[in-house]
Amino acid sequence: MSSKRYTEEFKIEAVKQVTECGYSASEVARRLGVNAHSLYAWIKKYSQGPTHAAKVDDQQAEINRLRKELKRVTEERDILKKGHRVLRQRVPVRYAFIRAHQEQFPLRTLCRMMSVHRSGYYAWSKQPKSPRQKEDKRLTGLIKQAWLESGCIYGYRKIHDDLRELGETCGRNRVARIMKQAGIKAQVGYRKPRPQNGKVSVLADNHLNQNFEAGKPNQVWVTDITYIRTYEGWLFLAVVIDLFNRQVVGWSMQPQMHADLALKALLMAMWRRKPENEVLIHSDQGTQYTSGDWQSFLKAHRLVCSMSRRGNCYDNAVAESFFQLLKRERIKRRIYKTREDARRDVFDYIEMFYNPVRRHGNNGNLSPVEFERQYFQQAKSV
Repeated sequence: MSSKRYTEEFKIEAVKQVTECGYSASEVARRLGVNAHSLYAWIKKYSQGPTHAAKVDDQQAEINRLRKELKRVTEERDILKKGHRVLRQRVPVRYAFIRAHQEQFPLRTLCRMMSVHRSGYYAWSKQPKSPRQKEDKRLTGLIKQAWLESGCIYGYRKIHDDLRELGETCGRNRVARIMKQAGIKAQVGYRKPRPQNGKVSVLADNHLNQNFEAGKPNQVWVTDITYIRTYEGWLFLAVVIDLFNRQVVGWSMQPQMHADLALKALLMAMWRRKPENEVLIHSDQGTQYTSGDWQSFLKAHRLVCSMSRRGNCYDNAVAESFFQLLKRERIKRRIYKTREDARRDVFDYIEMFYNPVRRHGNNGNLSPVEFERQYFQQAKSV
């Protein structure tokens, strides 16, 4: 029996190849290189049970409730984003905010978030403008005219001087307030550039240095992250590739690009390959690879960290080349409605086609799995 260990994500996607994609269990087991008995055990564990249909109605009701709750929370969040500056303002200012956004959000929710009563808002909306507001509106027109005549460069001080020459008796602070409300700003100079002093910080040396040849398996791995577009949003894919035969030895897919995404891909590679010696793992300087969790994992498992210099993509060309193949040969020809559809198709490409079947020029037109098999066969014969 094989001693390999597989992640939950790998097992679920393997089961879906049998239950949803129509492959036979023996074919999936052969292509993935797993024991057929293990695959049948995974199917029994992860496929839907007989009580699934009875739970659909309860699950749908719960989904509807959560959707309503999500809509309410989203509306409240968006209102607070837009109106957090007016929460401590006078009530008329909050009324004005409600009127400006009542077509975007429900009026009941707006009044509740602004801590005002709807009857008060209705009474305010029917009242005519006060003499002060009418005078501010008249001054706004004069201020705009003076600002335009200045070539759109005057601030409130010079505009106040222009109004004084016209015989207006308004104060300077009032002019500043009206300009701020109308969005009228003075022309300001360029921002002084910040000095670029010091040296670029280096977390790990570039041990790979664009040397993409490895003499044996589990000697050099490269890793990177890409994104896949779906109608539900982005699906992020992290891969770990062995430079010896260009095989994808580890992968993970998640809707968020967190450090956990890269760690799960590396953990799959460790489970599948079980390297006995130190492995050089090369990556860019993304936040997922500079995190403390990533560095601690490398130290605990005898993995030597290597990183490209900032802004340089050539040192990770093998991973970029794989992503180019994936998107050109599979993703570009698909339109994914959900992340689950994209996940299933990417799994099919990596584990059912690329690793066991697709010919690679670096391997003498052999697939990565076949190239490694012949390598070990020759090693035994010698």
